[in-house]
Amino acid sequence: MATHASGLELRATPRVLSIAGTDPTGGAGIQADLKSIAANGGYGMAVVTALVAQNTRGVRAVHTPPVEFLRQQLDAVSDDVTIDAVKIGMLADIDVIREVRSWLEATRPPLVVLDPVMVATSGDRLLEPSAEQALRELVPLVDLVTPNVPELAALLGESPAQNWSEAVEQGKRLSTATGVTVLVKGGHLTDASCPDALVNTHGLLADTVVEFASPRVETSNTHGTGCSLSSAIATVQARTGDWADSLAQVKAWLHDALLHADALEVGAGNGPIHHFHRLFAGTAPVGQEFSRTLWQDIEHTRTAIFDLPFIQALGDGTLDEAEFSYYLAQDALYLNTYSRVLARASALAPTEAAQLFWANSAQVCLEVESDLHRSWLGEHTAPRELGPVTKGYLDHLLAASVQGSYAVLVAAILPCYWLYAEVGDRLHARFLARGDGSVHPYAAWLETYADEGFAAATRQAVAFTDAAAGSASAHERAAMRTAFAQSSQCELDFFDAPRLHAR
Repeated sequence: MATHASGLELRATPRVLSIAGTDPTGGAGIQADLKSIAANGGYGMAVVTALVAQNTRGVRAVHTPPVEFLRQQLDAVSDDVTIDAVKIGMLADIDVIREVRSWLEATRPPLVVLDPVMVATSGDRLLEPSAEQALRELVPLVDLVTPNVPELAALLGESPAQNWSEAVEQGKRLSTATGVTVLVKGGHLTDASCPDALVNTHGLLADTVVEFASPRVETSNTHGTGCSLSSAIATVQARTGDWADSLAQVKAWLHDALLHADALEVGAGNGPIHHFHRLFAGTAPVGQEFSRTLWQDIEHTRTAIFDLPFIQALGDGTLDEAEFSYYLAQDALYLNTYSRVLARASALAPTEAAQLFWANSAQVCLEVESDLHRSWLGEHTAPRELGPVTKGYLDHLLAASVQGSYAVLVAAILPCYWLYAEVGDRLHARFLARGDGSVHPYAAWLETYADEGFAAATRQAVAFTDAAAGSASAHERAAMRTAFAQSSQCELDFFDAPRLHAR
């Protein structure tokens, strides 16, 4: 069944069946599946494999109905409704697994996604060894399997991966052994980013590994994330027929559902994600909602920037002149290439207003801001060769500029506006609040980036980025978020480079 998705008939509103356990608090299981299916444009149906007494604090009891009744449920749905996609979740024991397998072999739905519920968040194994083996044997019958890191290891009979590269390699081994596409998820790892990757070693994807990354959302309300992701991607895949595009759409939706999870205030433990955050907000994450999402994505990066010794010393005027000189020399080198990237944005821009803005920005970059560098560096010595951090940042921007997507390029450009405006404004305001009449040694720098003209340009850059997001595809918007986050990380590294150089 691993290759039968090619015969899938795409539908605007796919009919998606969830085969899973329950969660009376609504955060996981079939309740989460039905919400996810609806939130992603599908019509949801559900067959119950187990009745679970649980809440946001944990599982209290599990009741597994007779498998005869499970089959009656499955047959009742499939005898009447054309099923476009199936999501399989909790299968409590070996008899349940065998019954679901028998139904799949008899019915052969066009698209099947398996979320292999095998290992609890605590690390406890949820299935008997015989049931684990039966679940492994079920994998070759599906199109996509979506294990978390411990479950990926359990399917292979290996130890859990300790980092992202190990997890991807395990995904390759599972795909090779089973023939299916594996969604490797980085949620259980501890990196600042939260990567996911589609892995197929049999040529069913554009590349063996198609990777997506987004900043990790710091929230304890992640209950049902795996259930929600797997049912959502089953739904979107039945609409798009493209696994990469489907994952891009679902990842953007899930990221926003996590960002808004705390607002629900459901339960005293590990609460649910906000499946209908877009419906409640009245809009998809485009327009001003999109730029707000970008800014929320990099909250931890922004905090880290203001915590840097370089920024703190720059703000209070105690920064060593040699460090500032190194920073400014690197910035001068950066601006020469950055102006070319802005010119490229102008060439790609879809409207005359956007073309003029980016072209003018390229000119200002070379003239106005460069005056600051020339006046300081004319009196102070600093290395004039390109540092590794500066080169890495420019390589990132140049890569975005040659890929041909205006939307992704402006998202990569934006942090150099937005973060500098934020830093300049806050540091300048902090200095003025001292009110002691002292002269700040780096006053010209503070005034350049706290200037209303720069703030106005930043607002325009944000507006043009929002406009680009509004006409971009879901896949492009996901790439925009990645580009914006990567550029923001580059800005953090750029501000920290003088300290590292001085060592």
